[in-house]
Amino acid sequence: MSSVALFAGAAHAEQTIRVGVTAGPHAQVMEEVKKVAARDGLNIKIIEFSDYVQPNAALAGGDLDANSYQHQPYLDAQVKDRGYKLVSVAQTINFPMGIYSKKVKSLAELKAGARVAVPNDPTNGGRAYLLLQKAKLITLRPDAGLKATSLDVVDNPRKLKFVELDAAQIPHALDDVDIAAINTNFALQAGLSPRRDAIAIDPPNGPYTNVLVVREQDRAKPWVATLVKAYHSPEVKAFAEKTFQGAVVTSW
Repeated sequence: MSSVALFAGAAHAEQTIRVGVTAGPHAQVMEEVKKVAARDGLNIKIIEFSDYVQPNAALAGGDLDANSYQHQPYLDAQVKDRGYKLVSVAQTINFPMGIYSKKVKSLAELKAGARVAVPNDPTNGGRAYLLLQKAKLITLRPDAGLKATSLDVVDNPRKLKFVELDAAQIPHALDDVDIAAINTNFALQAGLSPRRDAIAIDPPNGPYTNVLVVREQDRAKPWVATLVKAYHSPEVKAFAEKTFQGAVVTSW
């Protein structure tokens, strides 16, 4: 084989990237990204994973070129705990946490002493307290961070009573509380729609928005910009909005 042919083959290989995703919405959206990226000469090979640990391990080890399945707090924890040289290069989609109720139609109707169900694990619990603060129901200590708890509440004008439960069980407790902070996946399982039923919801580009991740050494490579451009295209946005009907929110 001639050196010209070898060079051509190498150039072509550089335009094929391997992107790790988790099954479900991340994989579905990446299939649409793949179609758009192909127009700019970037071929995406999608590799699905069934857990949250392997996609970062595979990316750090060189078996992937990028992954798309995690939010920034999870990535930060992985980098800190495992020493990965991984960075986010774009926000992607968000599975919003919402506030739901069977007793009030708006937060303005909440009475003093209302019972509020929140997840009892640090990540989802912190997210719930931040959402309650965004809804102006409480004020947290300025340094509470993403793992805020009821102990970080410094102002609670309506004397809300927090009921901490397993995140998966909260939809079943809606009859027993006034409002509840529920993750989208558990809301959908209970027949609730974020777009139709939530009376407050996460911002589309908040701290829990998912991110597109590459190795630090690759962040400035041209294919990364092409991948981000394809992901943030109008076609992908329209696909997500039509397919998920508000259960998945785009960040751009």
